[in-house]
Amino acid sequence: MKKKLIFAFLIFGFISALTIHPIHAEPIPNINIQIGEEGTSGGTSSVSILLLVTVLSIAPAFMVLMTSFTRIVIVLGFIRTSLGTASMPPNQVLVGLALFMTLFIMSPTLATVNETALQPYMKGTISQSEALDKAALPMKEFMFKHTHTKELLLFMNYTGYTGDAKPATFKDIPLTVLVPAFAVSELKTAFQMGFLIFIPFLVIDIVVASTLMAMGMMMLPPVMISLPFKIMLFVLVDGWYLVIKSLLLSFST
Repeated sequence: MKKKLIFAFLIFGFISALTIHPIHAEPIPNINIQIGEEGTSGGTSSVSILLLVTVLSIAPAFMVLMTSFTRIVIVLGFIRTSLGTASMPPNQVLVGLALFMTLFIMSPTLATVNETALQPYMKGTISQSEALDKAALPMKEFMFKHTHTKELLLFMNYTGYTGDAKPATFKDIPLTVLVPAFAVSELKTAFQMGFLIFIPFLVIDIVVASTLMAMGMMMLPPVMISLPFKIMLFVLVDGWYLVIKSLLLSFST
């Protein structure tokens, strides 16, 4: 009963306060945001912004497939898998190392893009379409150099480039053909390198498992015993140096 009386007094006091001191609502200010020139329509500018955001969101995926990042990160992942360490090195370390190695390997190509396309475009000497064409040439040269002929012919034949219609040089190959052919070639090369990395660690696992079976220790996981030996072998042969050297040499040829 007391709670009901207290609640009734609170409601009465709140209503009295509203009647004595009425609240005056402030008008909401008008906000007008306009992007582009005054003569353009709102629908066109909205579509342009949507297309720009879409291109920016998928640009990293294109850059990953057009550079050496794919091969490097896959090979580094094979190293961790073959060693048997679930999260050592962590993903952030592997991806960071792959990114910096990609910048190191792609630095000559990126320097050419900067000199022939970006700087002239920033100075206003060439148009946007010309800058894109000039920037595509060094990237095409890099991808064509590391693309296998079999994969390139696969996509060229699928798109109708047969006989006399085949491009004379890599400059005439469109990016829609060269980029997927390069990506598939990188996957093939990365898995070949990963297979060679797996072999010595697989031999250690087989030897340890056979030894434990011969000793009758079937309940002991072989991975627990082979892991220190695999890490010791990898450290003794300076495995990180050899893998990084192999990756650098694979892009130098």
